[in-house]
Amino acid sequence: MSTSQTAPTYTTAAPTRQPGGDLADKLYTVLLYVQGLYYGVTGVWPLVHVESFQWVTGPKTDNWTAPVPTEADHWLLMTVGVLITAIALTLLVAAWRRQRAGEVALLAVASAAALTAIDVIYVFRWTIRPVYLLDAAAEVVLLAGWAVALLRRRRRAGEVR
Repeated sequence: MSTSQTAPTYTTAAPTRQPGGDLADKLYTVLLYVQGLYYGVTGVWPLVHVESFQWVTGPKTDNWTAPVPTEADHWLLMTVGVLITAIALTLLVAAWRRQRAGEVALLAVASAAALTAIDVIYVFRWTIRPVYLLDAAAEVVLLAGWAVALLRRRRRAGEVR
């Protein structure tokens, strides 16, 4: 009784790539780096030199509640700076690790949208200086980049199914 065995065949063809896949992934990572660096600079700035920050953005009054107000008593400004820095670190670590989790994109988009809204609303209420519209413009550019990256990613996911 003889048994015949067929040798396995192997192909050397290159794997097929999804159209736009690499570009979507690169854009995702670039956006994480850009937004992370931007937030890093804008978050740390008031923490390390509140005087120059106020020179550009206008005086802050959150320290007036202290019995003897000093520049070190800007509790609200420092809180916002620390939170924006925390977001920056999260985005930069995700970029460095090439993570593309939906939660990371949600943090990036929600942060940009929230900061845009705050900038625009409070400039038009004359609470903060118009220089904050420059930040709003930067946030809108980030939001547009995220829209492109996420749409490309979604389109690619639809083609894979």
